[in-house]
Amino acid sequence: MFNPLVTPELEALVGTVVERRSGVVCAAEFQRYAAAVGDYNPLYFDRDAARAAGHPDVVMPPMFVTYVVAPIVGLTKLRPDGIPLDRGEPIPLPGKRLAGGQEAEYHAWAYPGDTLTATTRIASITEKHGRSGRFVVLTRESSFENQHGDLVAVVRRSTIVRPEE
Repeated sequence: MFNPLVTPELEALVGTVVERRSGVVCAAEFQRYAAAVGDYNPLYFDRDAARAAGHPDVVMPPMFVTYVVAPIVGLTKLRPDGIPLDRGEPIPLPGKRLAGGQEAEYHAWAYPGDTLTATTRIASITEKHGRSGRFVVLTRESSFENQHGDLVAVVRRSTIVRPEE
């Protein structure tokens, strides 16, 4: 008899909020990030250039959005792959977890001093079949809003869970 990996209890988790984190945008932090990845866009570093482009201050690189709310975690609280052990509400899916990809939509600029709040929901839990057998794709969706309630970004991260069969 076929035993589904995605149970009705797991399906019921779709749409639920599993984590909420906030953080303050800091120019020095996002500028270090931009320099580290080799992105020297003057909008990130030069207040006059940013103002000339219609911004009130330097702007945060869009890809930095997830780091604004990332917790500070000691080495003993990291998995071997560098991901924090505590990633919000645990999803009861036993097995080996692998990164399945990330996609993002950017809706508004963020500036130094903005407070961003990320609300993370379970977007989907889907069973798939591949060459090496069955697996589950767990997708979390994080919506980032600033202190004014404006949507700044939506980030979707997928995790592949291979059962221990």
